[in-house]
Amino acid sequence: MKQPRLFCAALVLAALTLATGLPALAQTDDYFSNWPQGDSPQEVGKRLAEHFVTSPHQYTATIHYSEAVSWYGALTFAQLTHDDALRTELIHRFEPLMPGGAEASRRPIRHHVDDSIFGIVPLEIAIQTKDPKFLTEGKYWADRQWENPQPDGLSGETRFWVDDMYMLAMLQLEAYRATGDRKYLDRDANEMVAYLDKLQQPNGLFFHAPDVPFYWGRGDGWFAAGMAEMLRDLPADHPQRARILRGYRLMMAALLRYQGKDGMWRQLIDHDDAWPESSSSAMFTFAMITGVKNGWLDPITYGPAARRAWIAVVGYIDQNSDVTSVCEGTGKKNDLEYYLARRRRTGDFHGQAPVLWAASALLR
Repeated sequence: MKQPRLFCAALVLAALTLATGLPALAQTDDYFSNWPQGDSPQEVGKRLAEHFVTSPHQYTATIHYSEAVSWYGALTFAQLTHDDALRTELIHRFEPLMPGGAEASRRPIRHHVDDSIFGIVPLEIAIQTKDPKFLTEGKYWADRQWENPQPDGLSGETRFWVDDMYMLAMLQLEAYRATGDRKYLDRDANEMVAYLDKLQQPNGLFFHAPDVPFYWGRGDGWFAAGMAEMLRDLPADHPQRARILRGYRLMMAALLRYQGKDGMWRQLIDHDDAWPESSSSAMFTFAMITGVKNGWLDPITYGPAARRAWIAVVGYIDQNSDVTSVCEGTGKKNDLEYYLARRRRTGDFHGQAPVLWAASALLR
């Protein structure tokens, strides 16, 4: 039987993509354009970024990590859309948190990945504005994280929770982006390989921690997003790049298998009875979009999944620009029912942040 011409062309395109590792640009553009009304990354990102500017602080007396990563997402969106007014508002929101500022009491204080990630905000501001005061502030947090390294060279903040591979990795990566100093990138790559070796399972997914054998959605989402961010900057000849890329691709293949017909992923990834969860789904969407756009993933295989995921996630944004069905903050616990019983929140920064990252990924 004669194969249709379009089918044959798709096979050729897939073969060329796999052979060269390069993105099939026309095909990629097809997947990431012509959005349903209201679903374009420009519209969605603008809504969420402007909402973030006026949102109160959440969770803790000091700035919570989920707020810091939302800030980063809003700043990258502002840069990519050349929205100088939005960027100015985001900087003005941060300035009172600088040393001596009116909100300096909200500055985190612990030597802990969840507190140190605060440094990505001044680093991103420094990258965009070249203002030395923000660079000094950001470097302080990145250097503090390695003040007392372990004997193996890993950060003293290492704890082998899956979440860390965004928290810890992004701070060092932003320091590298801001300074060009290779030490930050090498720290990051070595740390990520150690976490890959410790937490990634043969099926491609990650346990929450070595003693907690559950594939918690947002936990895996942090790692997926961290790998995608790091691969954007790791040079082709970096000694750790191949290992990280292999771990990333193994995870993306697993996520394809577990994506629901609705385009979402579940609160516990491998449990069909768990509820569809927006923050993890947005993180996986970001990681998959980034892989397709950079040629790390076959666009014919992953492009449709990434598109379906973005449209699904956008459907969880309500009329107030709040992301719904966000898993509440979750510590590690070796108890299946603990994860299955996690409550859903609306407007939580854990959910706002990755939707902004995914919007930025679509615009890059």
